[in-house]
Amino acid sequence: MEYQFVETRLLNVGYFDWNPEGERTAVLVHGWPDSPECWRPVAARLAHEGYRVLCPALRGFGPTRFRNPETPVSGQLAALGRDLLEFIEAMNLHRPLLVGHDWGARAVSIACGLRSDVASHLVMLSVGYGTNDPLQPLSYVQARNYWYHWFLATPRGQRAIERDRHNFTRLMWGTWSPSGWYTEADFNEAAVAFDNPDWASIVLHSYRHRWGFVAGHPSYADDEAKLNPAPLLPVPSLVLHGGADGCNHPDTSAGKERFFAGPYQRVVLDGIGHFPQREAPDDVASAILSFVDSHW
Repeated sequence: MEYQFVETRLLNVGYFDWNPEGERTAVLVHGWPDSPECWRPVAARLAHEGYRVLCPALRGFGPTRFRNPETPVSGQLAALGRDLLEFIEAMNLHRPLLVGHDWGARAVSIACGLRSDVASHLVMLSVGYGTNDPLQPLSYVQARNYWYHWFLATPRGQRAIERDRHNFTRLMWGTWSPSGWYTEADFNEAAVAFDNPDWASIVLHSYRHRWGFVAGHPSYADDEAKLNPAPLLPVPSLVLHGGADGCNHPDTSAGKERFFAGPYQRVVLDGIGHFPQREAPDDVASAILSFVDSHW
């Protein structure tokens, strides 16, 4: 499958499109460090069930580029949510099902926080909602898991992400899930997306901004104000979290019911690590379809 492209206010977004004539629409947003190809088995299943499935590449990943090279390269989470809203508008989508993993999970939940009626349903993989506050409580176990966040705040971390990005991200793939879950071909395919010329700058800014080490761009100030404290989400929402996630401990998505005004369900996938859509695509697709059908 080849990328197609659509222009938004800031970006020329590359995306995959399964079953363009589908009666319903789902937008699947990848995480870090990954690429839109991660959704291939889940997208095929949803397409078989009648969905049009769109998988965009985030800013700084794959073929997605800023339309104007003078645009400030921000990786703050509000920017990811705003990008998604603008992608939905550019594609003329009406209340699609929004599914996201890792960074993508933050993007889809932020989009719903900024515009409560944007989605029919919300699905987040490997991330709990309400975890964008730099002052949030953080267990020592989770602080240990986030070692790479702190590393990227240093000059040594910057050099790693700029000069050795493939080896650095391969370490994440090798330690965030039970061993043997991926092939070299899987990683090499995803790693092509990390060669985007803006990738390193966006990754560095994203993790540094997330913990208050650097300022956000003023153009997102209004969005940031709407997102902190995290707004209540009325959209039916499902969280899928691997029980063996070595990045975001499963406990980080527990006890979040207070953030949801509509139907809410959380499912822990035993023995699955940080990449459920790659490790257990059938289980992920079945859980999504079951939840949507139950709350349509």
